Amino acid sequence: MPRPVPIPSGETPASPVVTQEEAAAMLRAAFNLFGLWGLSDAQARVLLGQPSPSTFYRWKRGEIGTIPHDTVWRLGDLMGVHKALRYLFAEPARGYAWIAKPNAAFGGRSALDRMLAGAPSDITAVRAYLDAERGGW
Repeated sequence: MPRPVPIPSGETPASPVVTQEEAAAMLRAAFNLFGLWGLSDAQARVLLGQPSPSTFYRWKRGEIGTIPHDTVWRLGDLMGVHKALRYLFAEPARGYAWIAKPNAAFGGRSALDRMLAGAPSDITAVRAYLDAERGGW
């Protein structure tokens, strides 16, 4: 039976609990996305919440064990960023390139620069911006 990711007391999830199997699928998708965005392993580690190098490379090889709650939330927002870009750009390559282009909404920095600031809220801010741009939902 799938093990749900625990939700810290006092928090209520916006959607049903993510199982470890679902989290593993998101992690595999994120590694594909990082390749499309042209990220280095160091950048990918930041977006995933700085897992240890050994854990990161195990995950990258597909040896995925338990994924921490913080990483699950980050993965959800990364998938949301990807989804929004797919809605906003008819040509996927333009969306993949957009992530690294300077943007006035991020003080002239790119969305990637904002996400690489390291806090989960930085990824959430990019997702919220894109959701607003596409009409939200």
